[in-house]
Amino acid sequence: MPSRVTDAPSTNSVIRLSQRSAQLLHLGAQGLLKRSTRKARKADVAAAIARMGLLQIDTINVVARSPYMTLFSRLGAFRNEWLDESLAEGMLAECWAHEACFVPAAEFRYHRDYRSGRAGHWAHRMAERTHEEARADMDALLERIRREGPLRASDFERDTPGTKGWWGWKPEKRWLEAWFALGRLMVARRERFQRVYDLAERVTARWAVPLPTAPMNEGEARRHFVLESVRALGVTKARWIADYFRLRPRVTDDELAPLADQGLLVRVVVEGWDEPAYVHRDHEALLRDAARNALRASRTTLLSPFDPVVWDRSRAQDLFGFEYTIECYTPAAKRKYGYYVLPILHRGRLVGRVDAKAHRQAGLFQVLGIWLEPGETATPALVEGVANAIRECAAWHGTPRIAIDRSQPRDLAVQLVKAVGD
Repeated sequence: MPSRVTDAPSTNSVIRLSQRSAQLLHLGAQGLLKRSTRKARKADVAAAIARMGLLQIDTINVVARSPYMTLFSRLGAFRNEWLDESLAEGMLAECWAHEACFVPAAEFRYHRDYRSGRAGHWAHRMAERTHEEARADMDALLERIRREGPLRASDFERDTPGTKGWWGWKPEKRWLEAWFALGRLMVARRERFQRVYDLAERVTARWAVPLPTAPMNEGEARRHFVLESVRALGVTKARWIADYFRLRPRVTDDELAPLADQGLLVRVVVEGWDEPAYVHRDHEALLRDAARNALRASRTTLLSPFDPVVWDRSRAQDLFGFEYTIECYTPAAKRKYGYYVLPILHRGRLVGRVDAKAHRQAGLFQVLGIWLEPGETATPALVEGVANAIRECAAWHGTPRIAIDRSQPRDLAVQLVKAVGD
């Protein structure tokens, strides 16, 4: 149903969105409606992360490590080293946010100063426990970095194996990570995706814009994260907000009311939602287009399991009707789809999922399985879009040969094999 909206949203008008318009508004805020009309540039990496607010880090490398894959979904083919260079050059910082994340350097102070929210995070609790148990060793490690400069975990040689917990890391790696979680160390750069740690004050001293030394009020930091979450999500219910930056306690409509009254947020009504919805004022133009059903989605791409669109499983279910579980943590015999399954975004809808593996040495991009969602039909447009997405991802990996093993529906694999070869 078309929605009525004034030229500029105001506190006196009620803006109504269809469910479809809400989906497209979310994807528009995330930079996933259309593919770029030009090739990606290095500056686009930091810009995409600023748009999302953060970029979650994960090391699984079956297709591509999650931060690279999430950027690929938005930018298309880009050079992975641009992310590493942006970190080393002080455009980005690493910290605990949603989980371990890259964030814009300009945003780091909020993460540094949001102490109460981070104190409840498992990584912070484990870091404090580690420090209590190994204070002298951790202090000695910190002093060595002070003397010698940035170091990697591999710079600390040890003959004995790692211990249980923290992924079987050796003690020095656990101590480095504990100091990182506690804020004394930061990641100066990465070498082959390995963190290179340095004193936090030395890392931030190299940034173009000096980092304020005085901590801000925690309430101010929380307010900033609430607003940033709404901006990144495009349109949201109150109960979706806290997950984005792992805020504690959860965000409520009562907390959002003064922000809406001040004009920082716009209240909207979404068809089928029994809760109020909110849009950041920065998205007023996008909201106007959404309200008159003028948003269009043309991009088809594969998403990382840790993409902001799907990392909150309940939000993905509510907003897109897409039930998704990453099964790499599930025993093989109990997996429904596969180890590292990528959601398929096609023209603004989550239409299916792909279990893929990039065999880089062999130059092969293997689709172990591909499944369409119930109710989705393998139309020529969908087949062409998915085939292009697979081909684009394979080319980005330097794996030009494509194999598609199985599919549901069964004839989809045959259609895709023909389409990727055309």
